[in-house]
Amino acid sequence: MLDFGFATADEIAQELAARLRAARLTQGLQQSELALRAGVSAGTVKALEKNGQSTITSLIRVVQALGLTQDLQQAFVLEVRSIAQMEQAQRAQRQRAPRKPKGSGAAKPEA
Repeated sequence: MLDFGFATADEIAQELAARLRAARLTQGLQQSELALRAGVSAGTVKALEKNGQSTITSLIRVVQALGLTQDLQQAFVLEVRSIAQMEQAQRAQRQRAPRKPKGSGAAKPEA
């Protein structure tokens, strides 16, 4: 199994594509049947399975049509491992990202 922590974006896309294809085949679905269930084109399913290329919305629709939505539940969940991280996570929920400074703020010397 591919370790996503050391993989490139293309490798992860290929791995996810292979997993989706395996799920489809396990359920005995043709690409056209899955496309119909997902509300996407057959070309979208083919591209997704071939190289992992898709919009995120199409990916979610295919995942839903395969009944794999629960597998998305843990994607991008913030894991808190210390009290400091918990406090930082709480602040992040209440705050915006810091703004970039406008210019250098240094006064220009007079001539």
